[in-house]
Amino acid sequence: MPVGVILAFLGYAAFSIGDALIKATGSSMSVFEIAFFTTSFSIIPTMLTKRDERWRDMYKLQHPWLVHLRCVTAISSTALVMYAFTHVAFADVYAIGFLTPVMVTALSVLVLKEQVALQRWLLLLVSFLGVVLVIRPGLRAVEPGHVAIMISVFFAAITTIILRHVAARERRVSLVGLQVIYSAVINGVLMLPGFVMPTPMQLLIFLAIGLTGGAGGLLIIAAAKRTPANLIAPVQYSQLIWAIVFGAAFFGEYPDWIAIVGMAVVVGSGLLNVLSERRPIRWKPRVFFFRIGE
Repeated sequence: MPVGVILAFLGYAAFSIGDALIKATGSSMSVFEIAFFTTSFSIIPTMLTKRDERWRDMYKLQHPWLVHLRCVTAISSTALVMYAFTHVAFADVYAIGFLTPVMVTALSVLVLKEQVALQRWLLLLVSFLGVVLVIRPGLRAVEPGHVAIMISVFFAAITTIILRHVAARERRVSLVGLQVIYSAVINGVLMLPGFVMPTPMQLLIFLAIGLTGGAGGLLIIAAAKRTPANLIAPVQYSQLIWAIVFGAAFFGEYPDWIAIVGMAVVVGSGLLNVLSERRPIRWKPRVFFFRIGE
């Protein structure tokens, strides 16, 4: 097995551990307070690594309005994902979250005027049907957390579309640094009305979430440097396995056989979609909770 694939598995496992820790915090704090602390801590691993760009250049932008819009959509997506993790089943969040490529494809056609082959549309439709099997609207209660992650998919897709448009001309320190600053300011303000002083244990958990998220991003970057992106991209679907394992082991969540079939459909169609992509995949690793697409 290529070293890059192993690193990618470790990276996505780190992301899943961080997500599980978020779920473990429950609803004792607002999502804005959780996001404020965890995002602040997530920048630590990145700051400890050597970079070829200067942080003071982060404000030198080629597409200022789009970069700032991306910060807002990414933060909105993050808050909604955190709410979903703390209110619905772990595996449900991942299964619905994997609809992001469907939304990205639709927006890429409408906004970027990209051409998408018929077989890719069919695979995306199958992926959507797999998610329907997981949540089964009308046959089981659709909770606010399900709605939150669905809206998050829309914001995440906008974030990805903007990134595709600006990534080639913007500094990475701008895309990462400004997003962290936005998160600290916006979440810092929104958390004030319901602020609860974290206990030392909660601060340690937030630190662990930040470090696992930051380390996961660095592992994915290291994987991308060693292995072709078309081998790394499918590894993201291993998060659904972690969701089932962590959900059962720590939260007493056991998906029924219909949900498992739906998850298998989501993973299978997603893998075929990635492997059938003829263009080179422009791999952009996720940086902590800011879900960055390819």
